[in-house]
Formats: sequence, C-alpha cells, structure tokens
Amino acid sequence: MQPVGIAGGGLAGSEAAWQLAQRGVAVTLYEMRPACPTPAHKTDRLAELVCSNSLKSNAPGAASWLLKEELRLAGSLLMHVAGECAVPGGAALAVDRDRFSEGVTQAIANHPLIALRREELRAIPVEGLALIATGPLTSDALTARLQALTGFENLVFYDSISPVVDAETLNMERIFSASRYGKGGDDYLNCPFTEGEYRVFYEALMSAETVQAHEFEDVQFFEACLPIEELARRGYDTLRFGPMRPVGLVDPRTGRQPFAVVQLRPENLRFSSYNLVGFQNHLKFPEQKRIMRLIPGLENAEFARLGQIHRNTYINSPRLLQPDLSFRSAPDIFVAGQLSGVEGYVECIATGLLAGLALAARASREADAGDAGTSSARPGPNAARSYTPPPRTTALGSLVHYITHASPTNYQPANISFDLLPPLEGPPRAIARDRRARREKQCARALADFAGWLSAISFQSSARAVAEGTS
Repeated sequence: MQPVGIAGGGLAGSEAAWQLAQRGVAVTLYEMRPACPTPAHKTDRLAELVCSNSLKSNAPGAASWLLKEELRLAGSLLMHVAGECAVPGGAALAVDRDRFSEGVTQAIANHPLIALRREELRAIPVEGLALIATGPLTSDALTARLQALTGFENLVFYDSISPVVDAETLNMERIFSASRYGKGGDDYLNCPFTEGEYRVFYEALMSAETVQAHEFEDVQFFEACLPIEELARRGYDTLRFGPMRPVGLVDPRTGRQPFAVVQLRPENLRFSSYNLVGFQNHLKFPEQKRIMRLIPGLENAEFARLGQIHRNTYINSPRLLQPDLSFRSAPDIFVAGQLSGVEGYVECIATGLLAGLALAARASREADAGDAGTSSARPGPNAARSYTPPPRTTALGSLVHYITHASPTNYQPANISFDLLPPLEGPPRAIARDRRARREKQCARALADFAGWLSAISFQSSARAVAEGTS
C-alpha cells in the first residue's frame, strides 16, 4: 500500500503523521517551507507557533485542560513535547516555542516510517489516502484545488499575532510579578495603569493607523481573537473587561487593584522575551511601537516581534466533512487543523490526532482487503481495527461533532468549551446550581468515556510509547 500523503507540517499535520507512523502506516509529509515561505512563519521547523506561546489552561476542570488530558491519554506527540518544554505560565500551559518546534521536527524527521519532503504540494492526490492540513496560510495553488474539489468558495477571515518584547528593555520599577488570583505562582509580569494612563493609551489606540486591507479582501475577524484596536472601537471600557482586565490582581506597591493591566508571559525559560497577552493587532509597525511604549514599564521597550495581520482560510466543514473528517464528496481525502474549521493550537492538534486515527483505521482495512485478494489470504493483524469518532460526552468528540454538525449558514470556527459538550443527565439539584461541581462531573464523565473509546478502537498509542519514541 502506498504511503498516506499529508500536506502541511503544522500542528495538525505533524500530529497526524506521528499517529499514523506509530501504527505502522508509512507517511509522506509535505512541508513547503523553507522553499515557499509564508508571511507569518519565521523558521522552517514543523509545528511552529506563530501567534501566542500558550496552549491555554492547564488547570483541572477547565475545558481546555480536558481536551489536553484526552490528547495525552491518546498518546499525542505534541502534548508530550509541550510538557517537555513548558515555561512558567500561571494556570496555562505555555511553551518555549523554539524548543517546542525543534522537538516536534526532530521526532518526525527521525521516525523511520515518515518521509519528510520540503516541497509544496500543489495538487490533491487522486490516488491513495491523503490529509490536507495546510492551515490558515494554504497556498494559492492548493486553495484553488480545494475550491474545485468542494464546489464552494473557502471562507476567509483575518487573524492577528501579538507583539513580543525584549526582557532587557523592560522598566521593572513599574512592573510587578503575579498571576491572577495567585494561581500558578507569580508567572506573569503585570503592567498596571492608572485611570489617567489608561485614557492616554486608549485615545492613542483609537487614533492609530492600521494596515489597510486590499480592495479585494473582505476582512472578517474571529470573534474570540479580535485585535485590540477592534475591541477599543466597541467602547472605552471594552479593553478593561477583556485583555486588560485587572480583576484578581493587586499592585503590591499601592495595595490596590489597578484601573487596567497588561500582562506579559515569558516566551522561554531564559526569560529573555515576553509576549503581550491578548494584544494581537494589525497596526502599522511605527504606530505599534509608539502605542505599546505608552504601557507602563514599556517606555523604552524593544520588540523582538511586532503584531501583524495574516489570512486565515477554512472550509465550511458542516457542509463538506463526514464525522471522520473526510470529504463527503471524496472519502479518501481528509482535512484537519484550522482548515477544518477549528480555532486554537490544541484544537488543531486534536483534529490532527483524530484524522490520523481515522486514516490509520482506513489504511489497515484496505491493507487487509488487499491481503484477502491474494492466494495466501489470512486475517491480517489489523483486521479488528475500526474507527468511530469519540463519544459526544468527550471534549474531542464534542469538538469534531461541532465542526461536522453545526449549521453551515455563517459557520465560524470554534474553540473547545463546555457549551459544546452535552449537559449532565439528571444531575442532583445541588450540582445543577454549582457550576464548578457540574464541570468536574462533566470532566469525570468525559475521561471515563474517552478511556472506554480508546479501548474499543484497540490501537491507541500510549504515553509511554510516545516518550520512548522521542527519546
């Protein structure tokens, strides 16, 4: 049987390639960088994180934690590498992005069943099994092929990335260390605003020059990842109730909660640079420097990276995809990652893992069918392997259910949330009123059901096997 072809060496493509190879299925992974660079990527490494370095909450009971926990149970390569290169991030799982991408690249490049080809895949394979995981910056050539395959125009919105500041240029006399509500230690640097400082910052932001879209571009931002200038236009206090929310933080020098705050999260364990949390924007570069230096403590800041706008392309998944993430019109072609209509690093990893499992099951069935056609046919070792999506009660199951069953009208990508999971059936009245208790019950149900699903599909890759494969 010919190798499964995977287009895209990002989070989803790398995870899918690993899952297939760990189950004995040969893979050809196409990554067009560095031959064909993108506006957002800075390196040629696989699984490069181009926006934040945070994989969101790692606090037990959170929806994002539940999704990561299920991925860990399923033997996710990227979750294993993330754990190996974590940096302080309060309740969040933040990683050293360089070590993370290096770790994934090394694991993929060293796997004997994965052939890594540094070239652009310009056409969708017409024979064999294939996965398209080219992400939000899918090349024009492949986008055209996808449009021809689906019969629908891809939906396009625009995403922005946050600035990164050089730690040596911070004015620590105006900054204090703390995590919100004291959770996770003092992992964040906090830049506190007085009301007067906030007003100056807000007025400067409202009058700042942004990068203008071309006439042919219809800019539609993802609602959960709006640029700060878009938030500011919604009202004077919008930022204070969003990325500049001061609740749960007390400035030790005043003993009071600041009027507003900007949080900085470390980019690496050397603490040589910090990410401005939630400060994605698409201001012109000179304007960014001017306005960001109005933040207390950043008066003389030098930036390792400035925010910028980039295209994000995704398909209308509810209309096009089956529950195993294959196209209804072309069942041998699968889609994963942001292209499949999810938003967020961990969500992309999740769809890559599920697509990898589905492809492995399909490949094993086809291999057994081929063996059955020979004169010496006998039941193959993979004969009992089959694939169905995880139960709806799980985070992985609810996520894939959303992208394949939501209304196709005005479809927008989703992050994992408890709203996607089905409610508890007949919970006691006390739990029904207690949000935290209710979510703990949902998490316990999800993990139990997910463990049962892993046993049922019978070819999971254990966390121990992942660790051994990357050592």
